[in-house]
Amino acid sequence: MASTQEKATPCCIPKTNDDVSKKTSSSSSSSSTEVLQNWSLAVGSGPVPSEDPIPKTASMATLIRPVEPISDPSAAKIATTKGISIMPRAQTSHPLDPLSAAEISVAVATVRAAGATPEVRDSMRFIEVVLVEPDKHVVALADAYFFPPFQPSLLPRTKGGPLIPSKLPPRQARLVVYNKRSNETSIWTVELSEVHAATRGGHHRGKVISSKVVPNVQPPMDAMEYAECEAVVKDFPPFREAMKKRGIEDMDLVMVDPWCVGYHSNADAPSRRLAKPLIFCRTESDCPMENGYARPVEGIHVLVDMQNMVVIEFEDRKLVPLPPADPLRNYTAGETRGGVDRSDVKPLQIIQPEGPSFRVNGKFIEWQKWNFRIGFTPREGLVIYSVAYVDGNRGRRPVAHRLSFVEMVVPYGDPNDPHYRKNAFDAGEDGLGKNAHSLKKGCDCLGYIKYFDAHFTNFTGGVETIENCVCLHEEDHGILWKHQDWRTGLAEVRRSRRLTVSFVCTVANYEYGFFWHFYQDGKIEAEVKLTGILSLGALQPGETRKYGTTIAPGLYAPVHQHFFVARMDMAVDCKPGEAFNQVVEVNLKVEEPGKDNVHNNAFYAEEELLRSELQAMRDCNPLSARHWIVRNTRNVNRTGQLTGFKLVPGSNCLPLAGSEAKFLRRAAFLKHNLWVTPYAREEMYPGGEFPNQNPRVGEGLATWVKKNRSLEEADIVLWYVFGVTHVPRLEDWPVMPVERIGFMLMPHGFFNCSPAVDVPPSATDLELKDNDIATKPIQNGIIAKL
Repeated sequence: MASTQEKATPCCIPKTNDDVSKKTSSSSSSSSTEVLQNWSLAVGSGPVPSEDPIPKTASMATLIRPVEPISDPSAAKIATTKGISIMPRAQTSHPLDPLSAAEISVAVATVRAAGATPEVRDSMRFIEVVLVEPDKHVVALADAYFFPPFQPSLLPRTKGGPLIPSKLPPRQARLVVYNKRSNETSIWTVELSEVHAATRGGHHRGKVISSKVVPNVQPPMDAMEYAECEAVVKDFPPFREAMKKRGIEDMDLVMVDPWCVGYHSNADAPSRRLAKPLIFCRTESDCPMENGYARPVEGIHVLVDMQNMVVIEFEDRKLVPLPPADPLRNYTAGETRGGVDRSDVKPLQIIQPEGPSFRVNGKFIEWQKWNFRIGFTPREGLVIYSVAYVDGNRGRRPVAHRLSFVEMVVPYGDPNDPHYRKNAFDAGEDGLGKNAHSLKKGCDCLGYIKYFDAHFTNFTGGVETIENCVCLHEEDHGILWKHQDWRTGLAEVRRSRRLTVSFVCTVANYEYGFFWHFYQDGKIEAEVKLTGILSLGALQPGETRKYGTTIAPGLYAPVHQHFFVARMDMAVDCKPGEAFNQVVEVNLKVEEPGKDNVHNNAFYAEEELLRSELQAMRDCNPLSARHWIVRNTRNVNRTGQLTGFKLVPGSNCLPLAGSEAKFLRRAAFLKHNLWVTPYAREEMYPGGEFPNQNPRVGEGLATWVKKNRSLEEADIVLWYVFGVTHVPRLEDWPVMPVERIGFMLMPHGFFNCSPAVDVPPSATDLELKDNDIATKPIQNGIIAKL
């Protein structure tokens, strides 16, 4: 993922891409000591030099394994034996930076060249090429001596520690490769060196570290496959005949949305790569974005072999008439509600005359005492790394190592065909990141914006770039805190602002916006915004269904749910290598009537330590205001309480399906809202790495927790499952207004007092006080009586 220049909206300012692969060698060589951009001067002046943050001497903990530098003749001449070696070549990529376009090209070329025969090489299809994230101690080493925040204190001090290497370990790429000829899926690890990926422009091969075939799986589908599947179905003569029966002969009006088949029986086994498309048909019109989802085609059964790209099953089971064209189906300007748009919306502009308050150095972000790194993967989309808060003389205090959305599931509640098969795993079957938008085509953010690009491999191994994929900006957020002394009339008020990092993706008919908000009072909010178009079904004349809502004549929207899984690798007050976190559950209890509750008004917070994985399978309970606190077992605040961050649920639900529902075989993790595990490198996805057509019951979280590992003092990973039950409304048509869902991570005893008390008054407040306005005591009636 490459960063781009800052951009102000609503003005359209051409951006300049500063992708690593496009930098000159001179600019690359200075990236490790690149000063932070001073964004308050970004519009009118260049960067402001900062002091050299690298110490003269330092020592490393024994937990940091010595890393052998990449052999370089020049390195031997200038490497020192004590302290920090003089680097022969600056580090150009942080260990957590997403793979550059050049690195992806190297990885693909290396794997393709390793194919045994030309046939094998030609049949390789590249599902995913991602960074192999290094061990946490390597990240600590990078953050201590090679990259911002340049903080050696991340590494515990020891006497006579090992030598600090002149270089970090070479980066590695992990590739998921599908062999179209053999229907096999393999996983490859390729070592990338700086000289390969940057200096030689990505034309040199890397080194294959490992490869293995993964049996009995199907990897995620790709957009190229979807496009080819649509063409194959539309060219299939029986299908064209079936559409002709419904009055459609122009295949350009037909939309074929391939859906993964899931797993309902042995017929869906991963020995074949299968899709069951849903069919829709546009209405002929002059609208540039004619809503084809307004005319679902039902009664046609199609099964496509995606490996060989042929229709293997076809049946015109039931002639359901196409719904009539709904006059309210379209949503583009001038096409809504009779073609009349509102005329009284005045411009709203966000102006930051001194620029934003955040600073960006590569993927490292600093804002209002927060600092973190951003990354991006084809599956998860946005990833937040190394989240920490700079707390005065206590320094940089870690909160989390890695935050991301790792899976989402959308099960439908209509038992009729084809809707009962709608249970999409949008991350594991498609990829949230690969379906992300370029925000050049429409961004709802205002003010100064920092954009970042994302690089992916396409199905055939080429590199594609989504420009302006990730958006970083500040938002005003109303009142932060306020109090007025009623005796004097004096008041203090502070406005809140938050830093928002986000991306938006489209999966078929729905749009999902994923947001991480950082607040000045130490809170972190995870939010998902749902919008897009309902997935509809067609009704026979006079027919109604209780499993959905009639939207228009002949159209109904089935009830369904949207579930999201946030994986949070926590590190509350933990340095790398420390495993000093635990989780307690808090429930509010009403005191029993008696001598301790003579007025029957007493209640209290009761805590329970979650000691093991099986005990930590928990559900939300709003009746007891249930929440969970991740605490550090070794750090205390000024009152002697353990420092912590609490997970506060928002609105939530559980699956409204029977225990034997077919989709729950693959999504057993939906059965509880919270799961807690000790960190394990290979445990990344709650339904396993390959949920597409997965025949194995309960793979992933439900299986991992059976080990019942201890959580009393561990490197804690939270898996929070949150969802919304969608009973469609007429107001959700033709395009659904945003529905929000999420949760909050809040400091709980982490600070000694409110961390927001030092936020200064806004400029407007200061001007009022300077003018002696609103600062004089108010002689109202109450004060006069006093």
